[in-house]
Amino acid sequence: MKQKVSLSLFSITLSGIMMIILLRALYYSNSSVSISIISAIIIVWCGLALYYMPLSVTVNDVDLCVNRTLCAKRIPLKEIGEIKRMTASMLGWRFFGCDGCFGYWGWFKGKTLGKYFAYYGKESDCFFVRLKDGRQYVLGCDNPDAIVN
Repeated sequence: MKQKVSLSLFSITLSGIMMIILLRALYYSNSSVSISIISAIIIVWCGLALYYMPLSVTVNDVDLCVNRTLCAKRIPLKEIGEIKRMTASMLGWRFFGCDGCFGYWGWFKGKTLGKYFAYYGKESDCFFVRLKDGRQYVLGCDNPDAIVN
């Protein structure tokens, strides 16, 4: 079963605004140093987004898979200790990753869940996965109940 990841309106707006700001700064740069710095920021930012941004979540008989632009994150079903739906109030704050630009991905920490890695597009579409070894993930897709069940 495959479920698409849709970005929130906030995420789409923030991504667009950030890209416009960076491109305008690049256009109005006068020195080669500032052009190089802004170009490097754009390349790194877009490269990270291409690598981490979730596009869909797939579950089959073997694994739960977060499909990303350049690669996929596979979680074997036999390693999953707990999986459940969650509410937006359970989510934490980002300490390394992206909190809205091209989705939500990276390391987050919250009072309820502790430290976890996230791949989702909207806070309302999240579910929680804890592996038997203690690693934790917050994933999201358009129909999270279907994946959890």
